[in-house]
Amino acid sequence: MLERLFPASEQPVVVPIKGFYLGLSLQRQAAEGELLIYGNYIASLDGRISLFDPPSREFAVPDTLANKRDWYLYQELAAQSDIMITSARYFRQLEKGCAQDLLPVGGEPEYSHLREWRLEQGLTPQPAIAIMSRTLDIPHASLEALKDRGVYIFTVESAPEDRRVALKAYGVEVISVGESDIDALLMRRELIGRGFKSAYMIAGPQVHHTLIASGVVDRLFLTTRFLLLGGEQYHTICEGELERPQNMQLESLYFDRECNQTFAQFVME
Repeated sequence: MLERLFPASEQPVVVPIKGFYLGLSLQRQAAEGELLIYGNYIASLDGRISLFDPPSREFAVPDTLANKRDWYLYQELAAQSDIMITSARYFRQLEKGCAQDLLPVGGEPEYSHLREWRLEQGLTPQPAIAIMSRTLDIPHASLEALKDRGVYIFTVESAPEDRRVALKAYGVEVISVGESDIDALLMRRELIGRGFKSAYMIAGPQVHHTLIASGVVDRLFLTTRFLLLGGEQYHTICEGELERPQNMQLESLYFDRECNQTFAQFVME
C-alpha cells in the first residue's frame, strides 16, 4: 500500500500500488491535435539515476536502487503510451547485453492485465518506438525484436547518409528534425502528425535535457529511494545547461513504506 503525503488531508489516505498510475489514463489527457509527453526516473537520495559500470563501460541503474515495485509502476506508465521515446544508446547497450528491458509492456504473466488493458482501451498491443539519434549509430540486430511495431528514428540533416539509407532499407522510418541538433518541437509536431497522443520518455539525461530545453515535457514521474549511492561517475535526471530553470509543480506525493521510497508526480509549468 502507498500512503499519500500530498495533497494533504485530515484523514490518512492509503491506496494499493496496483492501478496507482494506470488510473491516470494518460493516453486520454492530450487535447485534440496535441501530444502528452511524460518521463519517469528512479533516483537515489543523492540524485543518482545510474552509476558507471567499469566492465561494460556503460552507465547502468544499480541493483541497490532498482526494485520490483518501482518497475511495476514503470510498466503501468508504459501501458498508457502510444509511443516510447528512447535513444540510440539504449540499442548499443542492448547489443552489449547490458541494457534493461526498457521497452515494455512486459511479456511476463504479472503484466498480462496491462496488455489486456491496452487492447480494451483501443491501443496497439505494444507502444511504437521513437529513437533520437544524431549519428544513426544503431545496431540493426538490436531492432529485430521491434519489427511488430512502428519504429521512427528522429535525426538531423547532417546524419551520415549511408546509415540513413541502411536503416530505411531495414524497414524503419528515418525523419530529419533539425540541421545539426535534434529539434524537439519539430519531433513533437511529427509525432502529432502521425496521430500519437501519449509519449513516454524513457531515455537518459541528455535526451531529457533536449526535451526540457524545448518545453515539450508535460509531466515527470520521479521515484526517490531513500539511500545514498555516492560515486564519482554518475548520471542525474537532467544534464547540460538550461537557458532558464524549469519550474515544476508537485501534483502528488506518496510514500512506499515497503521499499522506503516516494513516488512523486510533477507537472511542468
